Amino acid sequence: MPPSDFSRAIVPEIVEKLTTDESIQLIAGVGFWKTHAVERLGVPAIKVSDGPNGVRGNHFVMGTPAKCLPSATALGATWDPELIHEVGLRLLAPEAKLRAASVILAPTCNIQRNPLGGRSFESFSEDPYLSGIISAAYVNGVQDGGIGTAIKHFVGNDKENDRMAYDSIVSERALREIYLMPFMLAQKFAKPWSFMSAYNRVNGTHVSENPAILQNILRDEWKFDGLVMSDWFGVYSVDLSIKAGLDLEMPGTNKWRSLDLVNRSIQSRKVTVRAIKQRATKVLELVQKCAIGAPEVLDGDGEERTMESDADKELMRRAAAQSIVLLKNDGGLLPLRPQNLKKVAIIGPNAKAMVLSGGGSAALKASYFISPYQGIVDALEKNPEVEITYSEGARAYLTSPSLDYELSTEDGKRGWTGSWHSHLSDESMTPVDEPLKIDHLDETRIFISTSAPESLTKRWTLKLRGQLLPRPKDTPFEFGLIAAGRARLYVDGELLIDNWTRQKRGDAFFGSGSEEERGVVNLKAGVRHNIYVEFCNVRGPADGDEDETVMDSNPGVRLGGAEVVTADDLLEEAVALAKDADAVIAIVGLNADWETEGNDRESLALPGRTDELVEKLVAANAKTVVVTESGSSILMPWADKVPSMIHAWYLGNATGEAIADVLFGDQNPGGKLSLTFPKAEEDVPSFGHFHSENGKVRYAEDLYVGYKHFQHRKIKPQFAFGHGLSYTTFEFADLQLSQPIVTSDEFNLTISLQITNTGEVAGAEVAQVYVTLPTTSDLTHPPLQLKGFAKVHLEPGKSETVEIQFDKYAVSYWDDRFTTWAVENGEYLVRAGPSSDQLPLEASFVINKGFEWRGI
Repeated sequence: MPPSDFSRAIVPEIVEKLTTDESIQLIAGVGFWKTHAVERLGVPAIKVSDGPNGVRGNHFVMGTPAKCLPSATALGATWDPELIHEVGLRLLAPEAKLRAASVILAPTCNIQRNPLGGRSFESFSEDPYLSGIISAAYVNGVQDGGIGTAIKHFVGNDKENDRMAYDSIVSERALREIYLMPFMLAQKFAKPWSFMSAYNRVNGTHVSENPAILQNILRDEWKFDGLVMSDWFGVYSVDLSIKAGLDLEMPGTNKWRSLDLVNRSIQSRKVTVRAIKQRATKVLELVQKCAIGAPEVLDGDGEERTMESDADKELMRRAAAQSIVLLKNDGGLLPLRPQNLKKVAIIGPNAKAMVLSGGGSAALKASYFISPYQGIVDALEKNPEVEITYSEGARAYLTSPSLDYELSTEDGKRGWTGSWHSHLSDESMTPVDEPLKIDHLDETRIFISTSAPESLTKRWTLKLRGQLLPRPKDTPFEFGLIAAGRARLYVDGELLIDNWTRQKRGDAFFGSGSEEERGVVNLKAGVRHNIYVEFCNVRGPADGDEDETVMDSNPGVRLGGAEVVTADDLLEEAVALAKDADAVIAIVGLNADWETEGNDRESLALPGRTDELVEKLVAANAKTVVVTESGSSILMPWADKVPSMIHAWYLGNATGEAIADVLFGDQNPGGKLSLTFPKAEEDVPSFGHFHSENGKVRYAEDLYVGYKHFQHRKIKPQFAFGHGLSYTTFEFADLQLSQPIVTSDEFNLTISLQITNTGEVAGAEVAQVYVTLPTTSDLTHPPLQLKGFAKVHLEPGKSETVEIQFDKYAVSYWDDRFTTWAVENGEYLVRAGPSSDQLPLEASFVINKGFEWRGI
C-alpha cells in the first residue's frame, strides 16, 4: 500500500504491535535526515530538511538548487505576519515538497541576546513578542501548506561558542518573560508539529535531558502534544533524554539510542519499555500528520527537484524589499532618479560578492542570485546614457573568496572534477589509483558531510582538478586552503600549500576544520594554470593535538583565492571614482564567514578597512548612499556623516533586485529594525557576560534585553529597535483605549489609533504599541515592553484607524515566588508610535483587581 495510507492508521494499535526493538529504532533517526520505517506495520520513514531561510535538501555539497529567502532578522524587520504567512505557504511549503521533505527544521526563534551570536541572523528579533508573532505566522504558513515545522532551538541557544556544553544561567523570570516567550506564543497561536531541543544546558541541565523544560513547561503547562526532537548530535545520554521527554534523537549516525545501548538500559532498569513506547508514539503521530498534510511527499519518488515560477520570484523580491530598512535620508537624497544621473560609482566589497545568507545549517545552493551590483546596473538601464564605474574599495572577507566562477574543467565546464578513491584498507593512508567515482563539482567550498559515495573505505581520498581562468595581465594571486581532514594544493604541479603534514585547528565546517593556510603564486597573462587539490578525510596532526582523527560526519575542503592588491591602492581607486561621480552607492557589510553557525563573532565592527572606506567616500562625495548587509547589528562609526543609509540584511536570491527597488523608489521602504543597533559594543546589554566562562554563561542583564536595556539605562543607540524611515511621512493621532475587561483568568482591551500618510507617495507604516507595567509591587519592570503592532499601507493623504487587541500577555509578568503568571492591580501606561524611541501617543488604563494564571 502507498506510504500515505498511514494517514488512516490507528496509532495506539500500531504501538501495541511494535516489538521493543522496533520501538527503539523509531526513537532515533536513520542516516542524517530520516526517521525509521517499520515496513511490516506500514510505517513509512519521513525526511526532514534544514531551514530557516529556505529548504536545502539532503546535501551540503552540490545540493539541489533552491530558493534562498531573506534571513530571519530580515523577515522580522517586515513586521508583517500576513507576508510571513504567505512566504511560508507559497514558498517554504512547496520548496519542502520539491526536496521530498515532510518537515523543515525551522523557524529559529531564539532571542537576539547579543549580536555577536554566530546564528543571530537566524532568529527574528531581540524582542520576545515580535519573535513569537512572526514565528507563529511562519509556522502557520508552512503547516497550512501541509508541511511540518520543528521550531528551534528550545531554549537558550543564544550563542555558538561552546554551544554543546555551556550552561545558560538565567533567572526564572527572565527565562519565562524573554527566552521562552517566543516559543510560548508560537504554541498558543500556531501549534508547531514538533519542537527541537537546544544543545546547551539551562540552569545546570542539558535541555535534551531537562524534564522541567520538556515535560513540565512544554507538555504539562503549554499542552504541547507533538514531537520533541534533538538538534543534530544534541543528545548526550541514553536514559536521561528518554525519561526527560525527548522523543527523537537526530541524526541516526553515531547515535546513543542504538539497539544495544537502549536494550542494556532496559535490562539495568535505567529506562522502561513503556517510556520508549511513549516516545515512539510521538514519532508515529508526527509521521501520520505528515501523511495527512502532504501525502504526495511520502508517495513520491524521493528525488529532489528545483522549480521556480515568475510568481515565486516576484514574492521573493517583494519580501526582500519589504524587509529593507531606510535608516537615514537627510536631504532626500533617496530615492535616486536614473534619469537625473550621468555617472554612478558602485563601490564596496559586497557589491559583487555572493552574499545571500549567513553560514551553517541555513546555507544552501541558490537557484539564482542577483548581486547588488547587477541589480543596480539593471535598474539604471532606464537611462542608457548613465556611466557606471566600480571598485571593490576594501577587502572584507574572513576566508579567501570562493573560486566557484574562477575554475573550469578541461572540457570547459564551470568548476572542477573530483575523483573519489578508496584506500588499500580502512586503516591504510594509501589511495588506490582507480577512482570509485568521478563527479563534476561547480563549488570550491565542498562540505562533504555524509555525501561521499557509500562504498568508500573508512579512510578515503578526493582528488580535485581544474584550471584557473586566464588573467589579462601578469598578477600575483593568493590561494587559501581549509580542510576538515587534510589537504594540499598544487599549482602547475608545484606544491603551493601544505595543509596536510601539520595543521592549525580552526572553526570551519562546524568546528571540524583547520585554519586557512595561504600561498601566493605569480599568474601569467592568458595562461590557464592547472589546479590540483588532494584531500583525505583523516585530520592531520596539530600542535597540542596530535590525533589523526577520521572525519566521518563533517569532512570538507575549501579552496579560495584572490588577486593580490594593496589596501591603499583599493582605497585610492575607490576615492578617485567617487570624486568623479554624481552619485556613489557604497555596499558594505558582512557575509557567511563572519556570521555563521558554529562560532560567534569577535567584534561588531565591519571587517578590514571598511569603515575607512566609507569615511573617505563620504568626504569625497556628499551624495553617497551606504547600503549595509549583515544579519545582525554592526557598528557604524561614520553614521552621523552619511546622508542616506539603508540596511539590507541578507536577502537571498533576489538581493540585488530588492536593493535596487528601494534605492530607485520602485519600492517605498517599509522595514523596521528587528533589533537595536548600538553605538558601541560596550552598550550591548550582555557586554562582559556573553561568553562561556568555565562552561557558564550568566544572563546578568536579566530582563533588560535589547531596547529594554537602552531605555532603562537611558543609553542612546545608533538606531533604535523598531526604527525605519520612508519616502513619505506619517502622522499618528487619536489614541483610544476601550474599557478593560478583566475576569478571573483573562484580560481584553482594544487599542485604536489613526495613522495618516501626510506625504506624496504611497507607503507602509507600523504602529508599535508598548506597555509600562505599574510599580505598585516591590518588583522592577522594564520601562517599555512591546505588546502589539500593526502594519498599514496608505496612499498619499489617506488615513486609517488601526485596532490592536491586548490580552493577558500584555499585562502579565512571571511571579517566581508562586511559579505563576501574575497581573497586578494598578495603572498601566500605553505608548504608541513608529519606533521604540518615538512614541508620541500616550494613554493609560487601570486594573482594579489582578489575577494569576498558568498555561497559555
